[in-house]
Amino acid sequence: MRMGVSKATIFLGFLYLSLFQSVLCRFVVEKNSLRVVSPDDIKGTYDSAIGNFGIPQYGGSLPGTVVYPKENRKGCRNFDDFGTSFKSKSGAMPTFVLVDRGDCFFALKVWNAQNAGAAAVLVADDVDERLITMDSPEADGSSAKYIENITIPSALIEKSFAEKLKKAVSSGEMVNVNLDWRESVPHPDDRVEYELWTSSNDECGFKCDMLMKYVKDFKGAAQILEKGGYTQFTPHYITWYCPQAFTVSKQCKSQCINHGRYCAPDPEQDFSSGYDGKDVVIENLRQLCVFKVANETKKPWVWWDYVTDFQIRCPMKEKKYNKECADGVIKSLGLDSRKIEKCMGDPNADEDNPVLKEEQDAQARTRGDVTILPTLVVNNRQYRGKLEKGAVLKAICAGFEETTEPAVCLSDDVETNECLDNNGGCWHDKAANITACKDTFRGRVCECPVVDGVQFKGDGYSSCTASGRGRCKLNNGGCWHDTRDGHTYSACVDDEEGKCSCPPGFKGDGVKSCEDIDECKQKKACQCPECSCKNTWGSYECSCSGDLLYIRDHDTCISKRAKEVKSAWAAVWAILIGLAMAGGGAYLVYKYRWRSSSKTLVSGHCLIVWIHTDIPLLLPPQSYMDSEIRAIMAQYMPLDSQNEVPNHVSDERA
Repeated sequence: MRMGVSKATIFLGFLYLSLFQSVLCRFVVEKNSLRVVSPDDIKGTYDSAIGNFGIPQYGGSLPGTVVYPKENRKGCRNFDDFGTSFKSKSGAMPTFVLVDRGDCFFALKVWNAQNAGAAAVLVADDVDERLITMDSPEADGSSAKYIENITIPSALIEKSFAEKLKKAVSSGEMVNVNLDWRESVPHPDDRVEYELWTSSNDECGFKCDMLMKYVKDFKGAAQILEKGGYTQFTPHYITWYCPQAFTVSKQCKSQCINHGRYCAPDPEQDFSSGYDGKDVVIENLRQLCVFKVANETKKPWVWWDYVTDFQIRCPMKEKKYNKECADGVIKSLGLDSRKIEKCMGDPNADEDNPVLKEEQDAQARTRGDVTILPTLVVNNRQYRGKLEKGAVLKAICAGFEETTEPAVCLSDDVETNECLDNNGGCWHDKAANITACKDTFRGRVCECPVVDGVQFKGDGYSSCTASGRGRCKLNNGGCWHDTRDGHTYSACVDDEEGKCSCPPGFKGDGVKSCEDIDECKQKKACQCPECSCKNTWGSYECSCSGDLLYIRDHDTCISKRAKEVKSAWAAVWAILIGLAMAGGGAYLVYKYRWRSSSKTLVSGHCLIVWIHTDIPLLLPPQSYMDSEIRAIMAQYMPLDSQNEVPNHVSDERA
């Protein structure tokens, strides 16, 4: 165990020694000018080194008044603890805080000054030396909280110049200066060339997270600039080599390809688990070949789509950082995978890889500080500051010759329309005309949509499935469905879980297929002795022999004759009840009409007449009966033995 650790330590020592030697020999310091406006005795222009954090105002300038605090002069503590504020009053010039180098990180000094209201920070070097670049520290739990939130510019100035500023401020002079970034990026023509030195490794902590976020956010603007011919972008990937004495070691074999020629550090810094450095080298090589193949088809901007989608779909933490996942991204973007494989070559060959050899030559020939990832170079000048979309776009736009800036440099309202071309490589349903592609300023994103209140769920690239209530109304929720002989069946279950389950009478996965079940062969139906079974699509039919009738609910046959007898008696009873009701109704009508026609008021007496129908009638005396009443009586009650009503009756009552 100790021997293995020793070898690993020696190997890493050689690896990083070669790395640091290249940094020391060719460390690039990007400068901006600091012009002193007053007092007159130090008036003039001085060099300053742009900090590798914050947001430099590329293409612009910032005036201000220099302040040298009486306490906390190194800026390592919060200025609020000393009751110090650098916020400018209304109408006053912005405040530039001058702090001394030492005791804490450069970035922490700037962060404390920013919180106290400073507009910019000048850091005074404490030794006589050439200017160096103030870099951000390796982000840990505490520093990561402020590094990404620094928004003001900063610069390192030489010790001799800093002493002049301190003396002027201490003597009560008003020291007015102007930080100028207009010449920080050359702008010779109407096209900007820029390059990004990067890596596909997504498990290196804060800097990897920052790089991944930048690529996603900047993609839309980068593609607009590239499609319009305003820029020429080139991606680069850093590799190192394994010393000859260690090429056969376990460490070199796990971290390098092509027999130690091209290496990358272990993502987890653990040789015994997780991904190896050679996995990173291979993916870096694949991304270089994606750019080359896309560039050959006059679409170099597709590189941004591939890198963004690979980050989203194939992260190391989900164990998807592999060729299979990469091939899925390549296919979704319509790239020629065979050309990419040919470009990559054989990683096990004991020979130079032309693509990676070119990268190593470019790293050694043109840039010295590209060992710090990520590194952005604009018009051959190294970008300094926060790797953030707005800040980088400003730096790129500063590289155009004046009056030649494209519209993207003047407005944030940009339409990319990437979804119009093959749905941006996102999932889409042709039948329902639904896509997961969304066009935004940061470029297209693949997110499952919401359609008519129904949320689709999935990765947005290869699949999106409707979920929740109402999902079956939208293309049957992506489930199997079919129609035959006028019958339609669907496997969609309209619930919150969004399942696809074959309906009764079918079997299958419910998504791609549902096959009819032959209930007759499986003897699941028509089990009675007199039954015969016939299978149908999605169901079955049962019949009985002779004059028997099949009852499906009970899976049995019964006699039709018993049913007929019951039906006959039912008919007889219906007739009898009908006749009884008709007779009763006729009697009531007859009684009502008779009373209505025969009832007459008389003065004095009424006669009771008994007719052969046994119905007693009240009649007035004949002397008071007129001809009309007699006619009515004769019409409704004619007598068998006489034609007229008698003149006298045998009874008279008061």
